[in-house]
Amino acid sequence: MTGWEGFLHGLATVTQPGVLVYCVFGVVLGTFVGVLPGIGAMATISLLLPITYYLSPEAALIMLAGVYYGSQYGGAVASILLRLPGTPQSAVTTFDGYPLARQGRAGVALFTSMSASFLGSMFGIGVLVALSGVLSHAATAFGAADYAAMMILGLVAASTIGATAPAKGLAMVVLGLILGCIGTDVNSGTQRFTFGQTELSDGINLVALAMGLFGVSEVIGNIRTAERTGVPPKVRLRELLPRREDLARLPFPALRGATMGSFFGALPGTGSTISSFLSYAFERRVSRSPERFGTGAIEGIAAPEAANNAAAITAFVPTLTLGIPGDPIMALMLGALVIHGVQPGPMMLEARPEMFWGLVASFGIGNLLLLILNLPLIGIWVSMLRIPFRWLYPAILIFVCLGVYSVRASVFDIFAVAGIGLAGYALSLARFNPGLLLLGFVLGPLIETNLRRALLVSRGDPMVFLERPISAVFVLATAGLIALSLAGVLRRARQKT
Repeated sequence: MTGWEGFLHGLATVTQPGVLVYCVFGVVLGTFVGVLPGIGAMATISLLLPITYYLSPEAALIMLAGVYYGSQYGGAVASILLRLPGTPQSAVTTFDGYPLARQGRAGVALFTSMSASFLGSMFGIGVLVALSGVLSHAATAFGAADYAAMMILGLVAASTIGATAPAKGLAMVVLGLILGCIGTDVNSGTQRFTFGQTELSDGINLVALAMGLFGVSEVIGNIRTAERTGVPPKVRLRELLPRREDLARLPFPALRGATMGSFFGALPGTGSTISSFLSYAFERRVSRSPERFGTGAIEGIAAPEAANNAAAITAFVPTLTLGIPGDPIMALMLGALVIHGVQPGPMMLEARPEMFWGLVASFGIGNLLLLILNLPLIGIWVSMLRIPFRWLYPAILIFVCLGVYSVRASVFDIFAVAGIGLAGYALSLARFNPGLLLLGFVLGPLIETNLRRALLVSRGDPMVFLERPISAVFVLATAGLIALSLAGVLRRARQKT
C-alpha cells in the first residue's frame, strides 16, 4: 500500500460517524485550551486519558491528536491579543503579533496565523505520508538491540538538545526510568519498589502521573497569577481581511517555516518549540528589512506559526513508526496506545493500517475544520479570554479527581495525584522539566523489555549493541550527544570565569 493509497484508506476510517465526532470534539477543545493561557494541551490530554478507556483505539488517538494540533491554532490568539502565549510554541508569535494588534490590525494578525498554521499542517501531512512509507519498509531490519538503543538515543536527545542544563534533563529521564520499574516484574513475577502497597503492584498509574505533573502542578503554579491583566480587543470579521501587500508576504515565509518545522518535528527530542524559534530567527536573517521584525511584520507571524503546526504533525513520525516520542505530549499519545494494547513501531503500519492511516487522514480533516471554524468563530475565542481563571482552576481540580478515580476506582490514586502534583510544582520551581520524567516513565518498560530480549539472544553479551550496525549507529550517536553536551557545559563554565 503506497502512501496516498493508505491516506485514502484512512479517510474511510475517519469519516465514520463514531470517529468523526471525536475528531471534531478534539480540535474544538484543543482550540479552546490553546486560547486560554496556563492550561495547554498537556494538561488537557492528561484529563482526557480516562475517557479513552471507553473509546476505540482509533477514536481515542484521533481525539487526543486533535487536541494537540488544535491547541497550536488557539495558542496564537492569546499571544496576539494579550501577549500571553497560550502554548509554549506560540511565545515567538508575540514578537510581531502583539505589536500588529496594538496598531489596530489584530484581525490581520489572526488571519495570518491561522492561514500559516493551515499551510504548515498540510505540508507536514505530506511529509508524514512520505516518511511513513520509507520507515515501514525498514521495519524488518530492526531487532531488539536496535529498538533499545534507539529509545535510549531518543531519551538522551530529548534531555540534551537545546537544553541549558542537560544534567537536569538526564536526571529527570533517570527518575522516570526508575518510576517505570515500580510494580510487578513481567518475567519473574516479583514485586519491585512497591514497599508493601498493593495499589502499586501494577505500577504507578499513568493517568495519575500525567494529571499530577501537568494538571495539578499547573493549578498550583498559576494561583498567584490567576487574574490576567488586560482586556482583549474585539475583533470583527471584516477586520480579518488582509491587504494585498500582506498576502504577498505570507506564502514564502510560511513555506520556509513549514519546511523547517517538518524537519525538526520528525527528529526525536526536538519538537515544535525549537522549530518555531529557529524559523523566526532564519526569517529575520534572510529578510531585506530585518528592522521590521518586532514591530508587526507579517513574516514574523507566518513563519513560526507554519513551523510549529508542521512540527506538530511530523512529531507523530518517530512516535508511531519508531515508538519514540519526541516530546512529553507524544509520550502521552504513546501511553494512550499502550493502554489500548497497541504497540507503536515500524510494524504498526502493517499490523494496524486502519489506525495509522486513519490518524493521518484525520489531520487533513481536522485542520480543514479548524480553518473553517476558527475564522468565523474568532469572536467567541476572544470572549473566552474574559473567563476569570478563578472559575477555571477549581473545575480542573474536580475533573482531575473524577478522572483519576474513574480509571481504577481507587482512592489511593487521588492521593497519589495530589502528591505528584506537589512534586511536579517543586520540580518546576527548581527548573527541572517534568515532561522528561514522563518520557522516561513511558519508555522505561519498553527499553527494559527490548534490552532483556537482546541480552537473552546474545547470551548476556553486551557487545551485541556494537556488533549490530543499526544499534551501533544509535550508540555512537548517543555518545556523541553526551560529549557535545559536556563540551557545551564546560565552554559556558569557562566563559563565566
